[in-house]
Amino acid sequence: MTVVRRAYARAGLLGNPSDGYFGKTISITVGNFSSSVTLSESPDLRIQPQDLDLDVFSDIDHLVKSVSRQGYYGGARLVKAAIKKFSDHCFEKGINLESRNFAVRYTSSIPRQVGLAGSSAIVTAMMRALMDFYEVDIPDHILPNLILSAEVDELGITAGLQDRVIQVLEGCVYMDFSKDVMTESGHGSYEHIDPSLLPDLFVAYRTEPEKVSGRVLNDLRTRFEEGDAEVISTLERIAQLAEEGREAILNQDTGEFSRLMDENFDLRSTIMKISETSSEMIKRARGCGASAKFTGSGGAIIGLLEDDTMFRKLADELESLGARLIRPQVI
Repeated sequence: MTVVRRAYARAGLLGNPSDGYFGKTISITVGNFSSSVTLSESPDLRIQPQDLDLDVFSDIDHLVKSVSRQGYYGGARLVKAAIKKFSDHCFEKGINLESRNFAVRYTSSIPRQVGLAGSSAIVTAMMRALMDFYEVDIPDHILPNLILSAEVDELGITAGLQDRVIQVLEGCVYMDFSKDVMTESGHGSYEHIDPSLLPDLFVAYRTEPEKVSGRVLNDLRTRFEEGDAEVISTLERIAQLAEEGREAILNQDTGEFSRLMDENFDLRSTIMKISETSSEMIKRARGCGASAKFTGSGGAIIGLLEDDTMFRKLADELESLGARLIRPQVI
């Protein structure tokens, strides 16, 4: 028996990073990039290492370049954490797993460390593959919590629910993580938005990542938990942008939606450190007449386009910074 499952990259349209702080967000799945997991029945349970997991290098320069592009951790730890959390969930629910082993192979085309949710995509694809392999059903509103737990509780990654929700539900989703909603149900309230209502979007990402995504959010978490008034009020306004953005999409108010995206980044920059390169990407995009904000933690941006002429102008501007420009395919 062989099972193949996939999960797509994610781009936050509005509200990030409020999802980890009882906020609201709108996100899309970016079908241009994905992670894929293959499970094949095997005598023993075996995780087949990929390039990200190998610890053999031709020389020091090779190691330095690998760490700079991929970080210090590969995908094998994500696969292991997903397997453990899946097993824990089944045990807690009284689900007896059939005594069968598998070999795991994973691949990913999602650019690393640029805020397109590559790590959670591997965990999501792995969870889906395990569900199929063992014929276990986990409801869509529960699965994102399980995926987040694999990353946060098992691996200590600082993250929120947004990435996991959109990668499970796919398309374009408005998410409400308000404290009363989370307390009552244990998960957020999720609403699909018709992707055909979205304006013309672009995504640009750096080909040479600057940092590991989860690291960026650590200081913000500390300040939030210490009750920093500026952080709390700013995150509340960022969450409100998602609520207003939902109305703008449904009303086809492209101008308002564009303004909200710009405000999202501007507010974020008052409470989080933004690298010079990422700031320059935003500046160049806005200089071309486009709106622009981060897709996630940094290294990739998203915004609105007017036409093909603006797309070509943007491509020239951003490629000079070592960034690539695409039109996201909303899956």
